[in-house]
Amino acid sequence: MIHEVRTYTLRTGAVAEFEDRFAKRKPLREKHSKLGAFWHTDFGPLNQVIHVWPYADLQERTAVREAMAKDAELNALPGGRDLIVEQQSDIMIPAPFMQPLGSRDFGTGNVYEMRIYTYAPGDLPKVLEAWGKVIATREQFSPLAACWTSDIGGLNKFVHVWVYRDSNERTRIREESRKGGQWPPQSGVRPVRQENKLLIPASFSPLR
Repeated sequence: MIHEVRTYTLRTGAVAEFEDRFAKRKPLREKHSKLGAFWHTDFGPLNQVIHVWPYADLQERTAVREAMAKDAELNALPGGRDLIVEQQSDIMIPAPFMQPLGSRDFGTGNVYEMRIYTYAPGDLPKVLEAWGKVIATREQFSPLAACWTSDIGGLNKFVHVWVYRDSNERTRIREESRKGGQWPPQSGVRPVRQENKLLIPASFSPLR
C-alpha cells in the first residue's frame, strides 16, 4: 500500500472555490479510485489544500491516472488549474504501526495537525522503531490519523497527523502526553527540520 499526498498552494482566497469544484468532480473521480482525506490549511503555510489518495502500488496509480486522462465526463467539469500556484506530490509509505486510513471513525468537526519532520539519511528506521514501542500509550490521549515515511518526492520525511476536537484540546493533550517522560519517543536521533500545519477537513473528506 502507498499513499500519494498531493499538496497544492492556491491563489489567495481560492480555497473555497477549489473545494467547491472538487466536490462536484469527486463522484466521477472516485469511479477510478477512492479519496483518503482532503484538508485545507488553517495555520502554517496558508492557501494550501492537501489530498491523499491510497493505491495498492505505483502501477495502480499509473493506471488510474491514465484512465482519468481519458475520462471525457470527468474532464468536462472545471478543475482547479487556474487556481493553482504550486503543486507538490509525495509518495508515502504507511508506518508499520499506522492503522489503515479511514478504518476508524473520528466523528466530525475535528482539526488535524500534520507534523513533517525531515531526518538525516539513514535515521528513519530508528525513528520507526522508537515510535512503534510507545505509540499505543500516546494514542490513549488522541488518535494518530496517519503516519508515513516518504519514498518518492522529498526524501527522509517522517509525517504524522493527529486528530483533535479543537486547538484548545491540542494544547492540553500535548502537555499531558509529555508527563511521565515516555513522549516524545527517544530514538537517539533528532530531525534536521520540523514543520507543522493545522488542517481543516473539507465537507466531503472521508476524515472529518
